Amino acid sequence: MQIKGSIAIVTGAASGLGAATAETLAHAGARIAAFDLNADGAKATAEKLGGVGYGVDVSNGESVEQAVAKVVEDLGAPSILVNCAGILQGERIVGREGPADLDAFARVINVNLIGTFNMMRVAATAMSRNEPSPGGERGVIINTASIAAFEGQIGQAAYSASKGGVAAMTLPAARELARHGIRVVSIAPGMFGTPMVTALPDEMQVALSANIPFPKRLGDPHEYGRLAMHICENEMINGETIRIDGAVRLEPK
Repeated sequence: MQIKGSIAIVTGAASGLGAATAETLAHAGARIAAFDLNADGAKATAEKLGGVGYGVDVSNGESVEQAVAKVVEDLGAPSILVNCAGILQGERIVGREGPADLDAFARVINVNLIGTFNMMRVAATAMSRNEPSPGGERGVIINTASIAAFEGQIGQAAYSASKGGVAAMTLPAARELARHGIRVVSIAPGMFGTPMVTALPDEMQVALSANIPFPKRLGDPHEYGRLAMHICENEMINGETIRIDGAVRLEPK
């Protein structure tokens, strides 16, 4: 996929991995459609990059359908989608006050897993109408899993289930969308300096970094963005979940 001149939708673009990825792709020549539930944040990111920002609830079918249609109207058909929108909910299955909150579990699944599928189904439909490149490519979709999909910690049942679903969805989606010339790849980041992590106390952030073999630091969101950029450019990367984690493996807690 040639990034220069492409239209890229990035979800969760108000901050963290999404904002860094939008910036990386914009600097490579893409026109950015920044999606976020925080409409002001999405528009702020887009304004800095010469793109367009939209307030979007990725877990809502109508919200996504309307937003993607607006992107096509405002900018043209997308050929890149990077799904970074996500939430984290920590809760034990059996807590001191009884069973886990089922609504909280469902909310994480709705945003992280169903939201990813929702964006994929609508964006892929728009991509399928693109003129193919000389190699037959019409689009690339990059979803965000997590190392918690493989080594989920105590209290991460909802988050791990949602991200495990994203990883498991990657290959069947890539196989199905191959006929349209659309690739599907997932990235599984480890400990990155996103708002989810930087909101933790400093001592907890230091402890998290200490467990990373090398480099012994939190990941820079732009490192995620550069990997996303490489995936866009490398047509042979397809149907795979790629870890970017400094070789860390999560302990039970």
